[in-house]
Amino acid sequence: MPSTVKTGVDLLEKEWPRELKNTRAGLLIHPASVNSMLLPTATRCMQSSKFTVSSLFGPQHGLWGETQDNMIEWQGFRDNKTGIPVYSLYGKTRKPRPEMLKDIDLMIIDLQDVGARFYTFIWTMALVMEACQEMGKAVVVLDRPNPICGRQVEGPVLRPEYASFVGLHRLPVRHGMTIGEIGLYLKDVYYSDLMYFVIPMKRWKRDMWFDQTGLPWVLPSPNMPTQETAAVYPGMCLLEGTNLSEGRGTTRPFEIFGAPFIDPDAMVRILNSHMLRGAVFRPLHFLPTFQKHAGKLCGGAQIHVTDKRQFRPFKTAAAILKTIFELYPTKFGWKKPPYEYEKKLLPIDILAGTNRFREDIEQGRSLDTMETWWEKELTVFDEKIRRRYLIY
Repeated sequence: MPSTVKTGVDLLEKEWPRELKNTRAGLLIHPASVNSMLLPTATRCMQSSKFTVSSLFGPQHGLWGETQDNMIEWQGFRDNKTGIPVYSLYGKTRKPRPEMLKDIDLMIIDLQDVGARFYTFIWTMALVMEACQEMGKAVVVLDRPNPICGRQVEGPVLRPEYASFVGLHRLPVRHGMTIGEIGLYLKDVYYSDLMYFVIPMKRWKRDMWFDQTGLPWVLPSPNMPTQETAAVYPGMCLLEGTNLSEGRGTTRPFEIFGAPFIDPDAMVRILNSHMLRGAVFRPLHFLPTFQKHAGKLCGGAQIHVTDKRQFRPFKTAAAILKTIFELYPTKFGWKKPPYEYEKKLLPIDILAGTNRFREDIEQGRSLDTMETWWEKELTVFDEKIRRRYLIY
């Protein structure tokens, strides 16, 4: 399979840091951890002459992506093929315990992010970095593309008082960075004593979307089936903080949304009045097979992205929530905690990274007014922080 972009795992042997030769490695991976020929990263690393793999670690949804929904924890086990231990980092343990790291010298991280702050894999990486700093272990990130390009940033910047497992440190919702670049930022600001390395990609450009890389798309999690899903996710994941279905239990999660009380045509008429760029809403009815409103007929819509460079997923989701809140004030509701291990703060607030987003909707502020304040936050973050850590 020809490929334009070479990811970190493709360049593993050639670019491996000299000071880390003949070491014992832990490997943090998931289903999308493959090279450009679809060879699993685990297999590739087992063949390396530079280091020995001593243990495997997996994030949310399991090492093999077997856990379908949010908040489904999984337990570690011993790998049948190799006999080495597999440790779960989604459950009671999200930060590796000292006994998990005692037999390794470094952790290799190869995770496909999707470009949104609330996708938890970057925060599993952060907790691994923290644990490795405390234990004197190195971290090597095998870099991968941001599938929704590395230029556009959007949405509020996380306020520290709203930190959670869907946002441990300051980032905007759509961050426009690769996982290796985020790691550089985290190391510099939060884990300064960590020995940190990135194996960069070759031939990746910041304005590339995933379908321009020549790389095969592999589901990084069960409800991220396509590149189109990733395009809408930085906005549509906000629906997890409501009583609306975000399309889980359908074949187009996050693109399809709705609830039993929604009149699709009435909703779409109002959404179209916002003149949102790069998207068309198609009214529909759907029947989720699991999660919210399972087995109940829902009215809603599907987002069809017509111009992904013009499309603004966060602003689009804000328009959806504002429209439904105003159309159905007695039926729409914000989801109550717990959510992703947060037991006090509202899920919508930790997803947005602030309570201001929710309060603006409740107080009927215009979409343009809302966008103005998060655009100001983005400008400051981009100029003072983000640009310092860009590799490409």
